[in-house]
Amino acid sequence: MGAETPLYSNEKIKEILPHRYPFLLVDKVLSVTDGPETSSREGRSVKAIKCVTVNEPFFQGHFPQQAVMPGVLLVEVIAQAGALAYFRPNDSAGEIMIASINSAKFRRPVVPGDQLEIHASVEKDRRNMTVIDGKIFVDGQKVAEANIMAYVTLSNR
Repeated sequence: MGAETPLYSNEKIKEILPHRYPFLLVDKVLSVTDGPETSSREGRSVKAIKCVTVNEPFFQGHFPQQAVMPGVLLVEVIAQAGALAYFRPNDSAGEIMIASINSAKFRRPVVPGDQLEIHASVEKDRRNMTVIDGKIFVDGQKVAEANIMAYVTLSNR
């Protein structure tokens, strides 16, 4: 993977997501693509990056002898990337909160030094619920995937 110029830097991501260190898990966004109907959120997708370092606080306890990124945090990475796909430039402040996790699969451990490439898309958008589908790749190999239903609060919906 080359050093692509980010569409959203970490600072821009913090304008969109309410998360902060150590729970802001998306480092940069490489692309955001609208779906087939630009008036709809459905089909919007994002490609984002998370650089996994040995300094991550969760590695102290998961696991001291062999550092492995927890699967629950991989799901959270997908959810955060999905939120970045969901929010459009003219949206007011809002939040997306996980309501259910479906079809989560973990194909190999994520370890320090891995660079996660997250692909997330809005599959459904109904009233105050959305469905996000996401996949995480390391060096082109799929390492995790999940389908997430989330509750959305936006003041301009």
